[in-house]
Amino acid sequence: MQKICVIGGSRYFGKLLVKRLQAADHHVTVINRGSTSPPAGIEHLVVDRNDEAALTAVLGSRTFDVVVDQVCYTPVQAETAARAFADRTRRYIMTSTIEVYDPATASLPAVPPGTPVPEEIVDPATWLVAMDLPWHDDAYLEAHYAEGKRQAEAVFARTGCFECTSVRSAHVLGGGAQEFTGRLAHYVGRITRGEEITVHAQVLPTVFIHYEELAELLLWATTADFTGPVNACSDGQLDVHGLAAITATQVGREAVYRTVVAGEPASPFSFDRHYAMSNARAKALGFSFSHTTDWLPGAVVEALTTEPSPTA
Repeated sequence: MQKICVIGGSRYFGKLLVKRLQAADHHVTVINRGSTSPPAGIEHLVVDRNDEAALTAVLGSRTFDVVVDQVCYTPVQAETAARAFADRTRRYIMTSTIEVYDPATASLPAVPPGTPVPEEIVDPATWLVAMDLPWHDDAYLEAHYAEGKRQAEAVFARTGCFECTSVRSAHVLGGGAQEFTGRLAHYVGRITRGEEITVHAQVLPTVFIHYEELAELLLWATTADFTGPVNACSDGQLDVHGLAAITATQVGREAVYRTVVAGEPASPFSFDRHYAMSNARAKALGFSFSHTTDWLPGAVVEALTTEPSPTA
C-alpha cells in the first residue's frame, strides 16, 4: 500500500483514477476546492492549490509516496506545487497533453507526416520557462494552453526535490456525458441530425485514448520508477474521416462533409498539421495499449445514448 495524493480527481478519468487507487488498497488523499467530494474512505483536503500558504497549511505534516497532479496548467502552479511538496513526496506525476507537440503553438523540430512523434521533440529539461507571463489571466491561459503545459513540465523536471514524470495524454474519449469536452458528442449529434462536418481539404491523423485506459496508465505510473515524459495513446492513428465513419456506422446515417476555406475553423480532430504521438516509450516500459478501433464504437454508443433524438 502506498500513500497517494491526487490533486484534482473530481471528474472524468481523474475521478476514475481515485476509485482505482482505492480499489488497489492505496491510502488516497484528494486535494481540490471542494466542489465535488471523493468517494467514502478517501481523505479530502479542501484548498485552492494556487494559494501556497493555504496549501502548505492544509498539508500539515502529511507525506506521500506519490502525488498525481491532474490540474496543473501553468509554470506558476508547478512552482507552487514543487515548493509545497518538496519534502513530502518521492515521486510526482503531472498529467500533460498531446497539445505540447502542436507545431502551431511553438517552434518545434519538424516530424514527417505519418511518423509518430516521440517524447524528445519537447524536452522539459531544456524548455524555456517564463514566470512573468500573465498566467493568472484566464483568457491568456486558454489561448496558451499548450505552452502552459510545456512550461509546467519544465518546472517539475528541474525541481530536483523528487523524481517526476509527465503523462502526455492523447485526445480522451468515452464515458458518454462524462466526456465534458463534448467533442465526440459533436460528431454524434451532427451525424444524427444530418448536419455538415467541417473539415480541412487535406486532413492528417491524430491519436486517441479511452478515459478508462488513461486512468489505468496513471495507476500504473504510480507504481513505476521511470522519469521524464511519456506519451499515452491507444494504438492506431485516425483522421477525422475515420472517426466520422465509425460514428456514422453506429448512428446509422451517412456523414456529410464540407471543406473549410482558409482561416475558417474546422470540426474537432480535423487537423491540417501533424503531431500524432508515439506510444513506444510506454510500451517499452511495460504498459500495453488497446487499439482505438476496439473501443471507439462503444464510446460512440455511449455518446449516442445521451444525444436527444432528432425531431421530425
